[in-house]
Amino acid sequence: MQKYFPHTKEDLADMLRACGMTSLDDLSADIPESIRFWGDYDLPEGMSEVEIRRFFQTLAAKNKQLVCFAGAGVYDHYCPSVAQNIIERSEFLTSYTPYQAEISQGTLHYIFEYQTMMSELTGMPVSNASMYDGTTATAEAMLMAYHTAKKADTVLLSDTVDGRTRDVTETYAKYHGVKIELIPAKDGVTDHDALEARLAEGGVAGVILQQPNRYGIVEDFSGVAEKVHDAKALFIINSIAADLAVLRTPGEWGADIAVGEGQSLGLPMAFGGPYIGYMCCTEKLMRKMPGRIVGQTVDNRGQRAFVLTLQAREQHIRRHKATSNICSNESLMALYVTIYMSLMGREGLKEAARLSYAAAHCLCDRLTALPYFHKVYDKPFFNEFAVRYDGDVESLQRACAEQGYMAGVNLGDNVILFAATEKNTREDIDNLIKIIQEEAS
Repeated sequence: MQKYFPHTKEDLADMLRACGMTSLDDLSADIPESIRFWGDYDLPEGMSEVEIRRFFQTLAAKNKQLVCFAGAGVYDHYCPSVAQNIIERSEFLTSYTPYQAEISQGTLHYIFEYQTMMSELTGMPVSNASMYDGTTATAEAMLMAYHTAKKADTVLLSDTVDGRTRDVTETYAKYHGVKIELIPAKDGVTDHDALEARLAEGGVAGVILQQPNRYGIVEDFSGVAEKVHDAKALFIINSIAADLAVLRTPGEWGADIAVGEGQSLGLPMAFGGPYIGYMCCTEKLMRKMPGRIVGQTVDNRGQRAFVLTLQAREQHIRRHKATSNICSNESLMALYVTIYMSLMGREGLKEAARLSYAAAHCLCDRLTALPYFHKVYDKPFFNEFAVRYDGDVESLQRACAEQGYMAGVNLGDNVILFAATEKNTREDIDNLIKIIQEEAS
């Protein structure tokens, strides 16, 4: 196959001359010959388009698609097919961080709409656009609390927060001088007495709780905001975005910062990403927020226009004052979420949430009716719940996977975390129960 380079020999000669060189080999002259590779690369022969398509279809066929009854932060939600068509338009698919606002009105517009929708969803007045994922968004919120506090250097994290979120937050804290202390759980929820006692000791910059928590339980945060604020600390709530369509919002709980994973708003699971973290806060904390904020104004002709109102990245302000390194994929993921929420609307989001709730409760009832499944916690849950299995969890999950079903997440100690969404039908549940009965018998 003939190689193609866009530059002519004259172009290359001109560029080399400008660099003070005579050949392309001069570019690597500083590399010792003893470590250079002089052989031929073991590359396959070129293929036609038909052959290439067939090759990748063969690879894709090795991925077994399972009916998903697992969650733990990532959920198999439905997304209208038109969203994929819109997102693949070239002007959207190639979008990058809008450094030059004067030529990015379309990008700035949908970021503004994203912010508006996320503010309404969380009940918070300010939203950025956006974060890498829910774990790093929570870690950034922890740093916001630390930098806002005058003397406090400790952030409290409930033991009911997802383990991956805890790990990432602790990693961020280690290298910023922040102390992380765990508040113990009691019957699957945050121990409010332990939280209040620790707040009374002082030195707390922030408190991080999760809703629903790592076991799928919907916690009651009544009075928590008042206690946290009395201790001069910030109240941070981590939530799965789609759940907020029907649950009480962080704003209603009195949170200062709302963070979490936005994958549930239409993004495919995609074997692990890319995802999007959201962050919303009070107006008072707006300048402490990483990421960027787009504002609406009018131009010199009186027409609506959009501008980067807050630019907290190193390229925009002095490096030592920067609060953000968020860059590439976030604009595209924010667009995906914006398209999804626009298509679904308020009622669509609520309906998907209600169907997920119903499916999860149906599955829970069916499982616990079997003699070898038992509820771990008798607490209200949304679309996820933990049950203890009397048999071999790994063997059970393997048997289900072989027949096309992903049977929850193994939490250890014979506990399985099951989840359901609006995509899980009654037939799916019937089939899963049948497979489980056959394996357990």
